[in-house]
Amino acid sequence: MDKRNKEILKIALPSIVSNITVPLLGLVDVTIVGHLGSAAYIGAIAVGGMTFNVIYWIFGFLRMGTSGMTSQALGRRDLGETTRMLVRSVGIAFAVAAALIVLQVPLRMASLGIMQPTAEVASLATTYFDILIYGAPAMLGLFSLSGWFIGMQNSKAPMAVAIVQNIVNIAASTLLVFGFGMKVEGVAIGTLTAQYAGFLMAVVMCLRGYGRLRRHFSWHGVWQRSAMSHFFSVNRDIFVRTLCMVSVMLFFTSAGSWQGEVVLAVNTLLMQFYLLFSYVMDGFAYAGEALAGRYYGARNGAALRSTVGHLFIWGLGMAVAFTAVYGFGGDAFLSLLTDEPSVVAASHTYYYWALAIPLAGMAAFVWDGVFIGCTMTRGMLVSMALAAATFFILYYALRGSLANHGLWIAFIAYMAVRGLAQTFIFRKARLTAQAA
Repeated sequence: MDKRNKEILKIALPSIVSNITVPLLGLVDVTIVGHLGSAAYIGAIAVGGMTFNVIYWIFGFLRMGTSGMTSQALGRRDLGETTRMLVRSVGIAFAVAAALIVLQVPLRMASLGIMQPTAEVASLATTYFDILIYGAPAMLGLFSLSGWFIGMQNSKAPMAVAIVQNIVNIAASTLLVFGFGMKVEGVAIGTLTAQYAGFLMAVVMCLRGYGRLRRHFSWHGVWQRSAMSHFFSVNRDIFVRTLCMVSVMLFFTSAGSWQGEVVLAVNTLLMQFYLLFSYVMDGFAYAGEALAGRYYGARNGAALRSTVGHLFIWGLGMAVAFTAVYGFGGDAFLSLLTDEPSVVAASHTYYYWALAIPLAGMAAFVWDGVFIGCTMTRGMLVSMALAAATFFILYYALRGSLANHGLWIAFIAYMAVRGLAQTFIFRKARLTAQAA
């Protein structure tokens, strides 16, 4: 195995493990309340969990922006800036978290107003939300730390944190619910405990693993206007790009629900094929963030191009492998997710769209990592806006004649357009740089 592949796998494999463990935090909560004897508890976790998923998804720029800018500073061998980047990002994360806590009541009311659960579910979801909102400093701070670790070419630290978080969550939530007789509040406190355990572990790992860098740190320049302007310009593009992505994903779910319970269930099941593929491909995207950023910062164009080429080889290999697995093992996977005959039967009608997901979406995942590493965030925003516009135009053009097939065509096109647009943007940027 050549050097470039070793570099990619060193970052990608631990990142894949981390990504797969992330949904377990929510799954543990659902599993525990699922044994409390009322569907309202499950509904409360679903509503509260979705609220926090959207909030933290939107502020994911704290991880992505920190990763790209840190890896570039490392590539320039500017160790002082790597330390300032960490302090800058964590400081902004805490400021955002404080704002979320201050605005918790309108945020909760807006969420419940949009989802409109029953009165019992709303009451339980309120309890869950009011406890977990105080985990915002830990979660957003961990975003910054995880991004910094990846920028420093270290994906093992985020993996270790993710594993410990899940262990603490299982232990604390189980003890509080079944040992002390608590219900939704026990699950929320258990999850809150896991969030702070993960954050404190990341802080300790940072101090122990990178304490030697403190001699390079200077407060001068942390909040410098030019540095802050660059930080916010990069993250503004990622923030708006994330809003576009969230709007597509939420609309996809809503458009399925308009077509009835069976279609909603089918789309939800088939979307698991997309999520599973994304957990693996995000690992290679993280490798792209770390390596592309480092070589971009070092102005090593040959290594950057080699990294991009190797990433696409891995991406294509993963896409072909997932397509084959989905093609041959799809029925078994569907049966594992549900035993409802009507849903399984209806899934066969749309199943071939799930087979198109890996090849249609592969390029977008790879390019996202490369663009973040090179801080080409405006290109990410432009490609996402174009893809989102394609999604909505195709959906409204096809929904009358093709119904749910039209929705899936729009979603597949959305993924493909992202990758194609980013390919064009990267080639143009590279040619422009060479011409200069």
